[in-house]
Amino acid sequence: MKEPLRMEAALDDQTAVGYLAGTEGAEQELEASDAAVSFLSSIEPAELQKCVFADSLVTVSEGGRDLGEFNAAVEFAHRGQPCMMLHAQSQGAIDDCPCGTTVTVYLTTDLEVLEEDHHEYVKLKGHSVDKRCHMVQREGQMVIRKVTTVGEEVTEESISYPMSVLRGLVTEGSSLLLMRLMALRKKVPENMTFVSLDQGLHIIHTSFRELDQKQLEVGAELLEVFGVERIIHSVEGSPSTWQCYYLDDGHLASRVQVGSPVTMRLLELPSKTEKDFKKIPLVWEEDMQMRSKFLDRKEELKADHSSYLRKHPEIRALVSDFLQLLLLRKPDDVFLFTRQYFTSFVSRCPPEPNPEAQSL
Repeated sequence: MKEPLRMEAALDDQTAVGYLAGTEGAEQELEASDAAVSFLSSIEPAELQKCVFADSLVTVSEGGRDLGEFNAAVEFAHRGQPCMMLHAQSQGAIDDCPCGTTVTVYLTTDLEVLEEDHHEYVKLKGHSVDKRCHMVQREGQMVIRKVTTVGEEVTEESISYPMSVLRGLVTEGSSLLLMRLMALRKKVPENMTFVSLDQGLHIIHTSFRELDQKQLEVGAELLEVFGVERIIHSVEGSPSTWQCYYLDDGHLASRVQVGSPVTMRLLELPSKTEKDFKKIPLVWEEDMQMRSKFLDRKEELKADHSSYLRKHPEIRALVSDFLQLLLLRKPDDVFLFTRQYFTSFVSRCPPEPNPEAQSL
């Protein structure tokens, strides 16, 4: 694999204004609307409690072919402070090419992003495309690192934004919880425009609007659903538009990107008495909290083992002698040879004191 191409930037407030909106030196700063900021500040704990559940949809083609599945779950968590955690996963195959997206995000109770991990992949014939983006709040900055792998070409991008220019930030993960809240309120205020980041890590606008109510068939029932449209603007191309429809209880019933032949839809109504929702398969390497704990424990064990080996250099000599003799003799019964080899050391050890004999 070739040496990764690295690009790094740390922006202050002035440089961030307009620069990563693709218009360096622009006079107008991209910012969230007052309605958007007001909506975030109005969120109540009781509303968040109603959002703690899981969604499970199937992904189908225009012809009704099953292509995969989409799952999203929200739960309470703790990340140095009480917060919300959303984990969403989409996986399947398009044109027989496996693809998927995984998002894990930790949010404050007013949906401010504390940390998010976003992973996308497409396994094409001959090569694969893999994109990983991790962002975390640290000392008043949002530190972002993105790694893109196309075949054997690896590109790494790092950038940090002052949180002051990301007021009203909505990411891929936080937008899922935001729309769930809008659906429960059954109202999307006018002029709901937030700031977001596009694929090139440019600051952009993303806006939401309420769709006309419609009827949707779920299982054997025809139900009224509430619709929310999200428009994601882009510096380098056309905006992308997502339309989501929700049941009265906030469960996602349908999700589609406008212009795409693929639709995510709910097949059966969630049971109102069901307490144990479907678990989302969680790959621990992609979960930020689990991976962090694993790495911390791994380093702790390595340090402990290294310390013990330094205090007992005879261990390395003993193992080395045993392996050399084993490879020299090449016994058919390795277990018998090992037992006989190490039994010879028993006679060299002083006998352990007998507690019963000492008490006589």
